[in-house]
Amino acid sequence: MAVVAEAQFHVLAVDDSLMDRKLIERLLKTSSFQVTAVDSGSRALEVLGLSEGLTSSSAVSPAHNEIEVNLVITDYCMPGMTGYDLLKKIKVQLMLPHISISWTCFERFMGSLFVSHQGSSSLKDIPVVIMSSENVPSRINRCLEGGAQEFFLKPVQLSDMKRLRPHILKGKSKEQQPQEEETSSTSNKRKAMDEELSPERRRLKLSNYSLI
Repeated sequence: MAVVAEAQFHVLAVDDSLMDRKLIERLLKTSSFQVTAVDSGSRALEVLGLSEGLTSSSAVSPAHNEIEVNLVITDYCMPGMTGYDLLKKIKVQLMLPHISISWTCFERFMGSLFVSHQGSSSLKDIPVVIMSSENVPSRINRCLEGGAQEFFLKPVQLSDMKRLRPHILKGKSKEQQPQEEETSSTSNKRKAMDEELSPERRRLKLSNYSLI
């Protein structure tokens, strides 16, 4: 049962080197992760649903977008978009609020408009790990300060894969907290409204008016 639960975590691996991409894919699968491997930062953004102007002719299979990505592991040195560039794009786009407006008959009756600002629920706090064959302290510090959870030196080892799971679990716990708070807040609001419209409360108001 434990193996099945672990296999549900999905990692997006990004590396322009076919050899390195196959290696990280094999290590991840050996560690019971589901894996989607792509060769560039732009492809990674498409899989995450963060790419603007995405068309149906994209080289990324639509099935990829149906799977929740729990962690991104990317090479640093890549043409066009470096791993650091990808990191910044992910962090910046996930901070942009998606505004959703919801009406219900009850809310219309009360004359209330509830507007909720929420980030992408499936990508919120997604961990990003960066890899590089070059041990450059300034580069490592910049990535960690930019939001990367880890910086692995290549060649990546099987032991490195064990360090990924805690970051995924931490990210999932952060996702659950806002959802629980929002559910509790909504429940309290509806309870207050129900009490306001209860027959006893209406009778009390009518009796107060009759006394005036």
